Amino acid sequence: MTPSTQPVRASLSARDFDRIRKLAFDYCGLDISTGKEELVASRLGKIMRKLGICSYSDYFEYVVGDQSTQALVTMIDSLTTNHTAFFREQQHFDFLNQQVFPALAHRPQLDIWSAASSSGEEPYSVAIAAREFYGSASPAIRILASDISTRILETARQATYDSVRLKAIPRAVQQRYFLRGRGASSDLYRVKPEVRADVRFQRVNLTEAFGDITTVFPLILCRNVMIYFNATTQEALIHRFFQQMEPGGYLFIGHSESLNRIEHDFEYVCPAIYRKPGLLKGEAAGRSQAA
Repeated sequence: MTPSTQPVRASLSARDFDRIRKLAFDYCGLDISTGKEELVASRLGKIMRKLGICSYSDYFEYVVGDQSTQALVTMIDSLTTNHTAFFREQQHFDFLNQQVFPALAHRPQLDIWSAASSSGEEPYSVAIAAREFYGSASPAIRILASDISTRILETARQATYDSVRLKAIPRAVQQRYFLRGRGASSDLYRVKPEVRADVRFQRVNLTEAFGDITTVFPLILCRNVMIYFNATTQEALIHRFFQQMEPGGYLFIGHSESLNRIEHDFEYVCPAIYRKPGLLKGEAAGRSQAA
C-alpha cells in the first residue's frame, strides 16, 4: 500500500473497537477500556492514512494478515505512550545511591533489568548512576534493557538524544558520559561507547514467560507499564518478577502504580519500591530499610 493523504472515511464501529482491543490484550496484555474509542480511532487513523487504508475493518485485517507481526507491533506502539526521561523519578535514584548500590558494592558484577526500557533513557541513567557512585572501583555493569517494540529498541540502541532530553542532567555529567554532535548535529548528544556497552537490549513480551532470561537479578525496574494491564495480568507479571529476583532484591515500579490490588509476596519498602524477603548475598543481617 502507498501513503495517502486521503482521510479515513469510516468511523470506528463497536465491533472493530472490540476486535482491536482483544487483539491488543491477547498479544501483550494491553487493557483498553471502554471509553477509549476516540483515542483508539485517532491514533490508529494516523497509521491508516499513511498506509492508504480507509476503514478500521480493513486495517484490522491488514494487521492480523501481516505474518511478520510488525504491523501489530506498530499498532501497539501507537496505543501506548513511550514517555520517558533521563533520571525520571528522582526518588528511585536517591534510593539506589543510599541503599542498593552500597549493598552491591562487594560484587564483581552488577546485574540489573530495566524491563520496560522504551527509548533507552532509563537503562542509560542507571548505568551512569552506577558509574558515578562507584567511580574507578565500579563492578562490571550489566543492564538488560527490554521492550516489546523492536522500533523503540532500535532507537534506544542508537543512544542519540536532543539537548532538551538532557536538561535534567548536570553539565559536568553530560560531559563525562555524552558526546556532542558537530555542525548540523550540534544539538544532538550520543551516550559514550563505554556506557552503551553496559546495556544489552532485548525484545521481551512481559505477558509471556521469561524463558531465555536466565539471570537472577538484585534489582528490576518495571516503571509505568503496568498501568496498561488489568489486575490479573499485573499479578502474573509480578509473580514472574518475584521468581526472577534474588532474595533481598528490589523491584521499582512507577509512582502512579501500586501492588495494592493484587496478591504478591513482596515486602513494601516505600512508595513505588518493593523488596523480595531475605538478604542480598553478602548483605549484613542488620541492614536498614528506607522509611
